[in-house]
Amino acid sequence: MKVKAKLNNLRISPRKVRLVADLIRGLDVSDAKTQLNFLVKKSSKPILKLLDSALANASNNFKLDKDNLYISEIFVNEGPTLKRIMPRAMGRAFYIRKRTSHITLVLQEKEKPTKTQSKIPEKKDKEKKEEKKDKTEKKVEKKEVKNKSK
Repeated sequence: MKVKAKLNNLRISPRKVRLVADLIRGLDVSDAKTQLNFLVKKSSKPILKLLDSALANASNNFKLDKDNLYISEIFVNEGPTLKRIMPRAMGRAFYIRKRTSHITLVLQEKEKPTKTQSKIPEKKDKEKKEEKKDKTEKKVEKKEVKNKSK
């Protein structure tokens, strides 16, 4: 089950917000909250509020367990730009672009491994160990052959 939350028209540049969004993408909800609480960036507070809102949506609307959620997607899009004018020398005027952001956060439940999924990696691990043993034995044999030829 996917749970979405959106924040529109945040008055922080998308480039600056993406720095924080990239840090928490793919993290568990508790890890992401910890990361955002201790991060010294202006955009961490609005993203933390958005994460809390998504958690409230998940628990109230969809009856999901908060401990079983992770951030599957978070992306930052550009919102409308406020244009202001800064007077400059000799009668000129420069534009100041005050950029805004739209943030979308998607939470998803962690998948529980089934019985078949948990057995497959064990077989692969055993096969890998056997392959490593075979490779090391071949290396030892090559060294012995080189030593005998000298």
